[in-house]
Amino acid sequence: MRKLVLFLHASLDGFVEGPNGEMDIGWVAYDADLEKHAKEILSTADTVIWGRGTYQMMHSYWPSVPSDPSASQHERDHAEWIEKTTKIVFSTTLEKVEWNNSRLVKEDVEEEIKKLKQQPGKDMVILGSPRLAHYLMQLDLIDEYKITVSPVLIGSGLPLFQGIKEKISLKLIDNKTFDSGAIGLVYQTVR
Repeated sequence: MRKLVLFLHASLDGFVEGPNGEMDIGWVAYDADLEKHAKEILSTADTVIWGRGTYQMMHSYWPSVPSDPSASQHERDHAEWIEKTTKIVFSTTLEKVEWNNSRLVKEDVEEEIKKLKQQPGKDMVILGSPRLAHYLMQLDLIDEYKITVSPVLIGSGLPLFQGIKEKISLKLIDNKTFDSGAIGLVYQTVR
């Protein structure tokens, strides 16, 4: 059975978005180490799960990277990966998604995730989309939490965990410390 993996960057004080809604721009300790770490995580997935906002943000940026002469090799590699990866977008307000290999799901989120888990393939990764992640946490559908904690306090914003009403037990299965002072944590949901 495929796993649903949450991969997010967080500040040490537990925020995944800054006070103005910015996602990890400027405060994530992103360097070559974290690029390598992200590539390793994404190599285990063949499907990306997004909410509307993250899909729109990603679609407005990544398709233009291959033709951008200032893009790094890491950015080009990621753009190639994301272009060929299946993208499932959960939104009640979007009417269509137009990116290559994208599919829109407007209802029955829980049932759709359960069906996707039963299909053959690699893992599915929630890449960003913290509000969708909050909802999927409440439904206890996330199998692994891959969180990178940056050594910064941003004071306010959108918290990593929100709206959880039932206890979710987790088991630490991996951790890494990066030269930047960031920490990569991998927790498995215990069911």
